[in-house]
Amino acid sequence: MSAIQDKVETKVGVLIVLSLFVVIWGGLAQIVPLFFQTSTTEPVAGLKPYTPLQLEGRDLYIREGCVGCHSQMIRPFRAETERYGHYSVAGEFIYDRPFLWGSKRTGPDLHRVGGRYSDDWHRVHLINPRDVVPESIMPSYPWLETNTLDGSDIQDKMRALVITGHPYTDAEIESAPATLEGKTELDAVVAYLQSLGLHVKQRR
Repeated sequence: MSAIQDKVETKVGVLIVLSLFVVIWGGLAQIVPLFFQTSTTEPVAGLKPYTPLQLEGRDLYIREGCVGCHSQMIRPFRAETERYGHYSVAGEFIYDRPFLWGSKRTGPDLHRVGGRYSDDWHRVHLINPRDVVPESIMPSYPWLETNTLDGSDIQDKMRALVITGHPYTDAEIESAPATLEGKTELDAVVAYLQSLGLHVKQRR
């Protein structure tokens, strides 16, 4: 056993430091190049930031725990693309903060649910899922229909997102509260769901 090997293997502190160095270096070698690839830093064609209504719907999606049962990440496996559509690509998530990829599928993946069903279908499904899917174990969300959006902080949300790179204009931020007037939480969630996965189509 060489002197260097003896020091590394017999001194716990040295072993921990070297192990951390290897892990950090390996992580940087995998992650840093992604910052310079346009496929991971540029939005796909036609992608725009969420509208104020969709933005509120996304926050409600998080509040109600939907991300705990639904993923938004279609992996490039035939079993998934045949069921859900084209696999997810990085450029679709440029305006998602935080990402809602999820890691559990008690319910189906929702990344390509936009446009698949009508607004009315989503409304009925959210109020009582078993009215459209009898075997569903999804909970009901009837309060979404009666709760009116507040919208008092929508401008602050949009200004914060501008700092992170979202191209909202001053006019869009200024008019945001007006676009939410008279809207319910159900309107917002449906608008968010209908916006998902529309910019990359299934290629067959």
